[in-house]
Amino acid sequence: MATSGLSRRKALTGAAGVGLALPVLAACGSDDDGGSTATEDPTPSSPSSSGSSSPSGPASSSAPAAAGFAAAADIPVGGGAVFPEEGVVVTQPTAGDFKGFDIQCTHSGCPVSEVTKSIVCPCHGSEFSLTDGAAEKGPATEPLGPVEITVTDGQISRA
Repeated sequence: MATSGLSRRKALTGAAGVGLALPVLAACGSDDDGGSTATEDPTPSSPSSSGSSSPSGPASSSAPAAAGFAAAADIPVGGGAVFPEEGVVVTQPTAGDFKGFDIQCTHSGCPVSEVTKSIVCPCHGSEFSLTDGAAEKGPATEPLGPVEITVTDGQISRA
């Protein structure tokens, strides 16, 4: 019985040793494979990326810049719109005068949710000026941070 207990112990110890060694060996193997793959990957992707970046790189870069993230016509005079994916609120206090502000409320960091006659934070009811982002109604006391925007060909984009 002592022999079977000893063999069992050796078997378990050996299995544990193999269990610990395999991840180490696998890591060594993947570094070698990763190195050879990394060497192979830049070679094929370099020609294709240089080929795509030359003709379509500038064209695709120009297209989003020209398109912007919003149409100026969609921003009402005396109002605005929130663009969460851009992290910006765009207002048009007077015709043709577009302003950009950070969407995070200066009170607790909640994103503002809508623009009426002011920029409104849903968390605690703070309201901010369409013109300069100043806090008009608390609990926020600090203005929204400015965000530089441009309007080109009727499209709004970050500067």
